[in-house]
Amino acid sequence: MLPDMQDEAPEAMEDETPEVSHVPDHSEAMRIAEALLFASAAPLSAEELAGRLPEGADVEKILQDLAELYALRGVNLVRVAGKWTFRTASDLSFVLARDVVEQRKLSRAAMETLAIIAYHQPVTRAEIEEIRGVATSKGTIDTLLETGWIRLRGRRKAPGRPVTYGTTPAFLEHFGLDAIEDLPGLEELKGAGFIEGRVPSDFSVPVPSDADILREDEDPLEDDLLQPLDMHQTEAGEE
Repeated sequence: MLPDMQDEAPEAMEDETPEVSHVPDHSEAMRIAEALLFASAAPLSAEELAGRLPEGADVEKILQDLAELYALRGVNLVRVAGKWTFRTASDLSFVLARDVVEQRKLSRAAMETLAIIAYHQPVTRAEIEEIRGVATSKGTIDTLLETGWIRLRGRRKAPGRPVTYGTTPAFLEHFGLDAIEDLPGLEELKGAGFIEGRVPSDFSVPVPSDADILREDEDPLEDDLLQPLDMHQTEAGEE
């Protein structure tokens, strides 16, 4: 008696059917990423976006395509502090100038101190004063700490164990920098008129580091430094 081929045929056909992998629609994933970036009050990282996009979506390709799509528009998709956000196109900033709420400007001493910390970090208060050539008041440091642009890093392995300062991701976001290495170099500073006249042959712009990992000449901050009253403990040679 012949085997019942009718019963086996469907099973055979079922085994031969290739598996179809689900590939997320790129256009739809772009729309979702666009909506997330517009709705977010803070820049988003690629990892944060990946957690909200369809599984398997190519996040890097999506961000690249969105950046190209908005490159010539009134808002641009830019990367700041390693994250992505929409910002007004730089050439249109003058149009919005009248609508911007005027904020309190930092003093010249605060701006100079911030620049020194940004370029020389990790740096101590005594080192800031040596570079500036004048004493730096506690209020100047406090103001920069309140803005969230600088932070206490650690303690220098030196007599008095002075506190070291560095910049924060908020500093990068405010000044539109992706990384601290994007700070203007020597030629850019000269071109912008910040450095005039003949520059000494041994003059160079320092290479800063805002990495969370402490350097060999730094110790971690003690727990007691996290208390408000102890935030500015006396450093060597300071009152």
